[in-house]
Amino acid sequence: MEIFHAIILAIIEGLTEFLPVSSTGHMIIGSSLMGIASDPFTKMFTVAIQFGAILSVIVLYWKRFFQTIDFYVKLFVAFLPAAIIGYWFNGYIDQLLERVDIVAYMLIAGGVIFLFIDKIFEENEKKEKSINHFMAIRIGFFQVIAMLPGVSRSAATIIGGLSQGLNKKTAAEFSFFLAVPTMFAATLYKMYKYFDSGATFGSSEITLLVIGNVVAFVVALLAIRSFISFLTKHGFKVFGYYRIILGVILLILLYSGVELSIV
Repeated sequence: MEIFHAIILAIIEGLTEFLPVSSTGHMIIGSSLMGIASDPFTKMFTVAIQFGAILSVIVLYWKRFFQTIDFYVKLFVAFLPAAIIGYWFNGYIDQLLERVDIVAYMLIAGGVIFLFIDKIFEENEKKEKSINHFMAIRIGFFQVIAMLPGVSRSAATIIGGLSQGLNKKTAAEFSFFLAVPTMFAATLYKMYKYFDSGATFGSSEITLLVIGNVVAFVVALLAIRSFISFLTKHGFKVFGYYRIILGVILLILLYSGVELSIV
């Protein structure tokens, strides 16, 4: 991996991690087109730079992270379903993560749902509702669905929030907050697996990780701000069309014989 590759992947991560469009699908296309998808360091890198994206949430919403303990309790109970089920079914999930076709089909299926989601939860926008502990754990179970590659963690948790009567803004913000423990755990696990396999890296790899995290941090800051504004004004339909187009592109590439690899 070169610095150019690291910057491109970090931009993709920052743009797509918090949008309901599946960062996995974008990483597959980006890394495969650059010819680095099968590199073990690339696979670790694409997860490790989530740390920069996590920091963007903390910086943007730092006041929320210095409020009551109850805020952290809600995040903890929402995080638990994915942590427990992910641990129990880790082997099966890893097998799914090798299936590019599943990513494509999940992108399309989620896109179709997004075409109708604004209408389904139209009444939510007329009221302001706060999150309680029972709602938090239910949203956490929606996050479990995102273990299917291509679903999008952001998409699953936002829909989970809408299903609990939250408006789009509140559902999206809780999705951002829930990303912090979830992505932090995923980053630690991926790096552990990388080093446990006997892999090491030197100063050049450290440089790539630093650049990647800085770029992902800056881009994610801009993406989160823009997403909230766009979502409240225009809803989910455009993301639905985008997911369907991206899924179709993946299927065309896959069945045309282009070598694609899950990062």
